Formats: sequence, C-alpha cells, structure tokens
Amino acid sequence: MSNKTKYHLFVDSQITLVPYYPYYATTLRWYQDETLCKQVDDRKDPYDLDRLKRMYRYLNHHGDLFYIKYNNRLCGDVCLQNNGEINIVIAKPYQNRHIGRRVIHSLIQLAKVQNRREIHARIYPFNTQSIRMFESVGFIKTADEWYVYRIS
Repeated sequence: MSNKTKYHLFVDSQITLVPYYPYYATTLRWYQDETLCKQVDDRKDPYDLDRLKRMYRYLNHHGDLFYIKYNNRLCGDVCLQNNGEINIVIAKPYQNRHIGRRVIHSLIQLAKVQNRREIHARIYPFNTQSIRMFESVGFIKTADEWYVYRIS
C-alpha cells in the first residue's frame, strides 16, 4: 500500500518530514539512549550500528519512512508501515515540544491520501508520555498495548 514517498512533507513552519536516507552518525546517538530504547522497544540495551541499519532497512522496505526535521535539525524518525502501524521516535532533547503530535497529524493526512481506513500504534503501558500523545490526536485503546485511529 505504500507509495514510497520520495518528497518532503511539510508539517508546519518548524517541522518537515524528510524521506529516509542513510545518516547514521546522527541517528545512532538517538538509539543509544537507554531510556529511549526502553520507551520504543521495551529493552534496556542500546542499538549498535548493525541493529540500527537492520531496523531502517526493514521500515524503509515496509512503509513510508521519514526523518523528523525540527527547526532544520534532525530530531527523530517516523514510519507509516504498509500494515498501518505507526512507529515514531523523538530524541530526548526534543521531547515535550509537541513535535510528535504534529507529526502524527500529518501521518493521518498521509493515511487518508493512501485511502486507509485506520492506522494503529503499539505502545507499552509504562510509556505514558506516548499514550497521552496518541490519545490527544484521537487514537483509542483497543487492546493491551494497541491504539487505533479510525479514518473517516
């Protein structure tokens, strides 16, 4: 279902979604934060370069993968997978600025263009920050760890 977007998506005056390209010098630092790894993967050990490359390769082949650029600085990544699942990571220094919320709104619009009926996210119960963010844009809990946004 992915259209393999190769263009930038402009979220607002501060945020742009940039199509994925290998840029590990910056992105590896995000995934070496143990707290962030716990939020995203429910694991304590940080990524190494090989694991990071495998993750990006998988997401890039199974959806629309973007870097999140905030005020001209890369600060995270987001993917709308072919199965409708959203994966988003915001580097610690950029969290709590409503970046994720604004990005998710744009992915909802992308999902509409792709004629999707719903999108979903897996969020661990201890990740209350992500739960609040997804619920604030209209996702509802449908099962343990799963949240859905139904597109009208």
